[in-house]
Amino acid sequence: MEDKHVDALVVGGGIAGMQTALDLADQGNKVILIERDPSIGGKMITLSKVFPTLDCCSCITTPKMSAVAHHPNIELLTYCEVQTVTENNGGFAVNALKKPRYVNEKSCTGCRQCEFECPVTVPSHYDRNLGSFHAIRVPFSTAVPQTAVLDMEYCLLCGKCEKACPVDAVDFTQKPESFDIHTRSIILATGFEMTSLEAKKEYGRGKLKNVIDPLMMERFLAPTGPYGRVLRPGDGKEPTSIAYVQCAGSRDETLGVDYCSRICCMYAIKQAMLLNGALPLADITIYYMDIRTFGKGYEQFYQNAQAMGIEFVRGKVAKISEDEERNPVLRVEMTETGEVVERTHDLVVLSLGMIPGYDPNPVYHVALGKDQFVHVPSPNSQPCVTDRPGVFVTGTAMEPMDIVDSIITAGAAAITAAAYLREQTNGAGEYTEVSSESEVVYA
Repeated sequence: MEDKHVDALVVGGGIAGMQTALDLADQGNKVILIERDPSIGGKMITLSKVFPTLDCCSCITTPKMSAVAHHPNIELLTYCEVQTVTENNGGFAVNALKKPRYVNEKSCTGCRQCEFECPVTVPSHYDRNLGSFHAIRVPFSTAVPQTAVLDMEYCLLCGKCEKACPVDAVDFTQKPESFDIHTRSIILATGFEMTSLEAKKEYGRGKLKNVIDPLMMERFLAPTGPYGRVLRPGDGKEPTSIAYVQCAGSRDETLGVDYCSRICCMYAIKQAMLLNGALPLADITIYYMDIRTFGKGYEQFYQNAQAMGIEFVRGKVAKISEDEERNPVLRVEMTETGEVVERTHDLVVLSLGMIPGYDPNPVYHVALGKDQFVHVPSPNSQPCVTDRPGVFVTGTAMEPMDIVDSIITAGAAAITAAAYLREQTNGAGEYTEVSSESEVVYA
């Protein structure tokens, strides 16, 4: 790996990172997009549909993935991680590590013959460990790049993949490679994770087989999902009664997540509507404290769900247990009457909250807010500017937001970074550094 020199380094290959890279590259800037996973696409490529339009997620994401891979001003580095960042002559010297794929990227054609011959199957993290894939595989059908990756932790070194490869791309001798990137600006698009399914003891700490997280349900609903239809993971039965528990990972001080994650109400309503179509005879109930439909068309989306027969129950779920048949039993305090009731369902989805997917402070030395998302000192006037000059932030690395807002902030980060680069090039005065002591505004 040779040292690289670019105008901008975008860290993270989700929808926000890809949009930022494309917007910067379209303005003539040389950009590197670095992603720690074997493929770009982020969380969005794993989803079924988007709200409120119910458009196919893959249909939106895959063209952007292809555009990034083929743009002349973008260099795509997958399966790489940034190790250190230091300032260097008005820019940054970034040391990165390329993890071994054990497959020659230049030779691999993505034919998947190695995958077909591999005798080892392992749980698929792409399908939230509900499905399986082989120890060597192309990450998923629409992965970019279409290059295989070998998980050496599970490899038997049987050599079947090596023999099956028509271009001799399998290389068991690969080792991690370190290289440097010299860039004038950095944009953090490091994304989010969901709060843990195991975090709350009242909800079973993840031990109840038929209590799942929303990303699992997304995979059930997706055409490329592990089962091809919606089934209970505990016994493979088709559920006839499905419940959503809102604020299961947000607005909860016991979990250290006292803020609203904004998207939970909307993705629960979206999934409920899709379930209504996939399982027309199933009863679907959403237990909520407050319904927050904050975007354009979102309130109408909520009303459409009510008109479809989805039951909305205002109440707080205090505890989830299970009966002899492993059906989840919900103990609910009805908010409006104060009555405590128990309801049994076949399948329960916990609407988990959104937390940062990565802590950038040790590497990028940017301040974090009290919610641990990247601190933006002046969110109203400079919404993507961190407290470190030359380092910008976009998407859910900044705060909880939906896909629409992630794309909007990606454009904002790109234009702000482009203005910063022009000022550096033209020498037209110094870039205005925002104060790190400004008041942080939380939604």
